[in-house]
Amino acid sequence: MSKKQIKKSSPKLSEKQLDEELRKPPVEGPPKPLPARRIKKQANRRAKRSRPFLQKIVHAVKRESPPFREIIINAEPLETRVAVLEDGVIERFEVERAGEERLVGAVFKGRIQNLEPGLKAAFVNIGQPKNAFLHYWDIVPSYKDSSIEVVRRNTKGPVRKKKKIPLKDIPKHYPVGTEILVQITKGQIGTKGPRTTTNISLPGRFLVLMPKNDQCGISRKIEDNAERARLRKVLRTMTIPDGMGVIIRTAGEGKKMRFFIRDLHLLLKTWKDIEKKLDGRRGSFCLYREPAIIGRTVRDFLTEEVDRILIDNQTDWAKMRSAVARVSKRSLGKITLFKDSIPIFERFNIERQIEQTFQRRVPLPSGGEVVIEETEALVAVDVNTGSHRNKTGHDKDFILQVNLEAASAIARQIRLRNIGGLIIIDFIDMKNRRARQKVLYRMRREMQKDKAKKHILPITQLGIMQMTRQRQEVSISTGVYTGCPYCHGRGIVKAARTISVEIQRQITSILRRLKPKDSDNGHDKLTIRVMLNPTVLERLRSEDKSLLVDIERLYDVKLSFRADPSYHVENFRIINAVTGSELR
Repeated sequence: MSKKQIKKSSPKLSEKQLDEELRKPPVEGPPKPLPARRIKKQANRRAKRSRPFLQKIVHAVKRESPPFREIIINAEPLETRVAVLEDGVIERFEVERAGEERLVGAVFKGRIQNLEPGLKAAFVNIGQPKNAFLHYWDIVPSYKDSSIEVVRRNTKGPVRKKKKIPLKDIPKHYPVGTEILVQITKGQIGTKGPRTTTNISLPGRFLVLMPKNDQCGISRKIEDNAERARLRKVLRTMTIPDGMGVIIRTAGEGKKMRFFIRDLHLLLKTWKDIEKKLDGRRGSFCLYREPAIIGRTVRDFLTEEVDRILIDNQTDWAKMRSAVARVSKRSLGKITLFKDSIPIFERFNIERQIEQTFQRRVPLPSGGEVVIEETEALVAVDVNTGSHRNKTGHDKDFILQVNLEAASAIARQIRLRNIGGLIIIDFIDMKNRRARQKVLYRMRREMQKDKAKKHILPITQLGIMQMTRQRQEVSISTGVYTGCPYCHGRGIVKAARTISVEIQRQITSILRRLKPKDSDNGHDKLTIRVMLNPTVLERLRSEDKSLLVDIERLYDVKLSFRADPSYHVENFRIINAVTGSELR
């Protein structure tokens, strides 16, 4: 927190008091949600100005009022931030920092370094600091994906079923030293190296090209039966190189044949470039990387539903227009250069929404709250009633209302924070099975907005929901924050009382060992000096003073203390004041 922010929140503080406040860690205040009505009103005004006149007429005729969708991009020298807004409310947030390598989706030529039969995995040297993890079932993938409807196999002649290699025979077919082409599916997280697969896939705007897989299919997220029938015809008529496969993405819904042909042409060119790099080169090296965040935004989010894209950097604006022109010239009109003097994220109330994203407590409209805690193994989410406002007067109705609001808020927070892995949600207990089903249905409906793969289990009688979400990279909060160098990520340090007890215990132990020797040799009174943190010294001088006097009288010893602010609150030294040697 800056001096300006403290002064703004507490205008009566003097300069001296402000300096003292800045020496303390910033206090996380209660979350203050932005007025939803005001955000909606501002978004409606922008929609009236930005939406084409013909589009407004179509919506009026169909009696539709779709949300106003915007993509706001803040490009700065050290980081680029992308926020996807729906009616002014942030629904997705991504950050890419300068100097950070994004490995997910990258294709490498590697060499199997060693095999671990116990883990049923190979470790592949891909030229990175850590070897990549390649599970046996990813060496020879089965290509089965429930999210894809397979339409045809792109193989000349009769389709022959490939002979499946048993996992126990993998070491024979892929011994140590084998050169192998892999793609990273999960980046390095903590001490774990990246996870890889041999099933290469190159995503485009409307298609995903699979050079090593001959299956052609359609994403099951396209639900309209008539549209699916049309896309099946498109797949059957497309000319695709033998042995390769494609998947039509959800962005391809409603698109004409020429869009798919253009996209396929660009993807095949990318694959040819990869093959050229592969020819004649030895060792482990990178063949392909995913585009930067602006390129990925154009590819993944610029759909027909998006009304406009605002970006505040002219160079990146020109690059984005160039990338869009290759795919859809019709979408060029949606890309606008932001020129206002107010920072772009402040102009659209995004900064305040982002601040709330990283808070432990997320407020709910009814007065309840959601508490989110990330641990190394899982993410724990707790739903509390908080200062509830029960308008109906029925506790059961209120509990269901809070849980429904929490399900929507949790799904949104999972997307915004990019939380992955195992997620445990503790809803308020619901005895009624029908109420639990309503909350489960709400959670699954809200999570459909998320492109990551997920699996949600029913709520138990104790109100616990378990779910998993595809984890490709670390969460956003992990990238924003670093482990506390003082407490090493524990979030707590020992209390001054605990350290005082430890010091007294150690002094007593030392004196019991030394006193018999001193009495035999007729030495003078022993003087012990303790070096410690000022916080602990304050405790010893006040509440524990009488205990120290008792130690001095009982062991005939003189105790002195010296505070050193550089000492960690849990660290101290006990030394002989005369010789300066450390006593243990």
